[in-house]
Formats: sequence, structure tokens, C-alpha cells
Amino acid sequence: MRQTRTAPKQEVRRSPVSDRHELAGTSGKRTSPITFYRQVIAELRKVVWPTRPQVINYFWVVLVFVLVMMAIVAGLDYGFGQLSFKVFA
Repeated sequence: MRQTRTAPKQEVRRSPVSDRHELAGTSGKRTSPITFYRQVIAELRKVVWPTRPQVINYFWVVLVFVLVMMAIVAGLDYGFGQLSFKVFA
């Protein structure tokens, strides 16, 4: 008697979107613009905003960092430019 192989049963897979809705606890319905606006305001109230001195301090830190990086890139550009002139000229 000849034995036949049967293909294993494939699992029926749902769309990832429905999985995300289940994980988030939502049913996939759209929220109204008013509800969305209220949720945005509620989230913004949770934000810890930096004080004025912190913002000024962060500004100077970022400015100095950007200037240092510009100097490094400009130095490398100048150096490689001079090197290429010496090699190819």
C-alpha cells in the first residue's frame, strides 16, 4: 500500500492591523476630532516643560556642539582638498 503525505495545516493568520487594535485595546473605530483634540491637550498637560534657564543652557550646549562639528568638518575638507591637490597636481 502506498503512503501519501498530507500537507500540514496552515494557520489562518489575521491582518497585523487587527492585532494592533487588540493590543491597544481599541476596536478600530475612528475617534472624532473633538476627542482627538481633548486627548492631545491631556497629553500636553503631562509634559514636563523645561525652565527658561534650562532652555538657555541647552541652546548654548547645542550651539557649541554644532560649531565644533563645523570646525572638524571644515578642517577635514581643507586637509583632504590640500592632499588631493598634492597628489593629483
